[in-house]
Amino acid sequence: MIQSQVEASKKIQSKKLRAIVAKLGLDGHDRGAKVVARALRDAGIEVIYLGVHQAPEDVVEAALEEDADVVGVSILSGSHIELVSDLLKLMKEKNLSIPVVVGGIIPPDDVEELKKMGVYEVLGPGTPLRRIVEIYKKAAEECGRK
Repeated sequence: MIQSQVEASKKIQSKKLRAIVAKLGLDGHDRGAKVVARALRDAGIEVIYLGVHQAPEDVVEAALEEDADVVGVSILSGSHIELVSDLLKLMKEKNLSIPVVVGGIIPPDDVEELKKMGVYEVLGPGTPLRRIVEIYKKAAEECGRK
């Protein structure tokens, strides 16, 4: 019995980390999100890239369907507080408790507000890709994965 539990635990731990990457809202500039998605993929993380013009409902549904470990959203439109608030509310309603990483041009005052809302980390322009990968891995680790 104990041996089968250990084997099951090893299988769960060896499961490849899965991340959703999406552009929330009407912002169509996705170069940064694609660069991040590629860096995550190159680091061995399975990436489900949803593309531009995603609604919070789309992101939550994909995270549930894909059994994601982390959700990463990029927002450059200035509507980050509203969109992330909606995203987190929907995640709570669906009992989806995985970390959310937000990227984009976010004013410093809003970074603190996003973190108070429950965002795991907020990343701005110029964040080294190595650091972004570390944050995604750490988020999954600290929030119940591996």
